[in-house]
Amino acid sequence: MKILFIQREDTDLHHTFFSSETSRLALRFYHPRKVPCGVVVEVASLGSALSLVSELRWYIRRYVRETLFEIQKGVYCTQTLAQDIYYERTAILTATWPFRRIYGYIPEKPIRRRVMEKDSSRQDYSGGLTGATTIFEVWCTEEEVEDIGDLISLEDAGENPPVSDGQ
Repeated sequence: MKILFIQREDTDLHHTFFSSETSRLALRFYHPRKVPCGVVVEVASLGSALSLVSELRWYIRRYVRETLFEIQKGVYCTQTLAQDIYYERTAILTATWPFRRIYGYIPEKPIRRRVMEKDSSRQDYSGGLTGATTIFEVWCTEEEVEDIGDLISLEDAGENPPVSDGQ
């Protein structure tokens, strides 16, 4: 299983993780890889993924746009859905999931996303993601699927607003 940390704009998340002793210690048993949109960390299970995310929560609140968990090749889920699956056991994954988004990474631009219609596939949205080097599907909870209409960046959607350091 992989965790994908999508970094905030103008952030080198890999460097940030390794410039701090606390995050370096949390990641010492993993081999985080820098990817164009952030950092990927491979873990053994969903439980260990959620545990690592919990250990890194301070960094995630400040430097990460979104945390995603790979549930199958090219298909990720949000942290809320992952917690529902693991802790609450309220979500039971099936071959198809009704609440989905499509994400596309376009170099030098923020990740773009769009809500996927029921019974659609990634190929149905490839036209709207022209220039994207990476396209992946994200499963989420019903509450997380808002009607965002046209393809927009995560920043424009107001996802994960910055947290002030003066708490």
